[in-house]
Amino acid sequence: MTDREMEILLGEADVSEKYYGVVVTRVRKRINRLGESELEALEAHDTLADELRDAVCE
Repeated sequence: MTDREMEILLGEADVSEKYYGVVVTRVRKRINRLGESELEALEAHDTLADELRDAVCE
């Protein structure tokens, strides 16, 4: 996620409701892609998938 996307999602940036929705959709698509394609590659490594889970769940 970009710094700008984080600002928008945290409500720190003044954007239109429509643009906020665009950002939410963009981030959601990245999350879904990670779940489908990159997680398999992370699982193939000894610890990367676990590190991702730890970082997200903290």
